[in-house]
Amino acid sequence: MTQLPNDQRIEFIDLLGSMAAEEADPSRREFLEGFPQGFGLVEEDF
Repeated sequence: MTQLPNDQRIEFIDLLGSMAAEEADPSRREFLEGFPQGFGLVEEDF
């Protein structure tokens, strides 16, 4: 994932955020919210 161009990485992170906002299951929502940081898509201070 770290090889994605910056614009695609941002688009993917935004998509995950949208999916999390729509998710009714709390455990799935938590997974989606933590995915970008957990998989190294964002810097620690992002």
